[in-house]
Amino acid sequence: MMSGVLGITDIWTYVLGTVAIVLLPGPNSLFVLSTAARRGVGAGYRAAGGVFVGDSVLMILSAAGVASLLKAYPPLFLVIKYAGAAYLGYVGLMMLRGAWRRWRDRNDPTTPRLIDAADPAATRDPFRRALVVSLLNPKAILFFISFFIQFVDPGYAWPALSFLLLGLIAQVTSALYLTALIFTGTFLAAQFRQRRRLAAGATTGVAALFLGFSIKLATASL
Repeated sequence: MMSGVLGITDIWTYVLGTVAIVLLPGPNSLFVLSTAARRGVGAGYRAAGGVFVGDSVLMILSAAGVASLLKAYPPLFLVIKYAGAAYLGYVGLMMLRGAWRRWRDRNDPTTPRLIDAADPAATRDPFRRALVVSLLNPKAILFFISFFIQFVDPGYAWPALSFLLLGLIAQVTSALYLTALIFTGTFLAAQFRQRRRLAAGATTGVAALFLGFSIKLATASL
């Protein structure tokens, strides 16, 4: 019987829930996908590395009881929430700007042929950008604050081991999913090179999702 292993109350429910949550579209996965589409597999994995580090930080904070701190001091949660919403909104607006430039220059053969090449994120360190997006990701924040900690038996003598196993399951699931997205992104890049209108449309769609994530985080509650 796997439930109860290392102080985890129901490991299979956690695994199924984690897979379902990871597969939901979020700013992390979309950023990795768009980075791979713009700059290739290597940059995609650097962005994925930023996601792994960001998620690890959120796991550690959750295990340290930050969730209880945020509940006890609502103004602190509001600061984090609105700062995150503002940043995700900024990323979305920059992508929209890139999509507009892409569309405007669609008939100019001298312009780059990569998806949202005018987006400033395309010229910055994908690891650092993905790390910030991960730390401000509403899906990840709510996952580690509300879902993640529910599966640790409070009476278990070594709760650190419980959190370590839960974190490992989440990271392995995320790594498999992001790897699939990275190679999907390189395939999309090949399609976008000769289809500038499609590239501009795809960038606009991703930008709209980031703006949606921003609104979702701004209206989220503990």
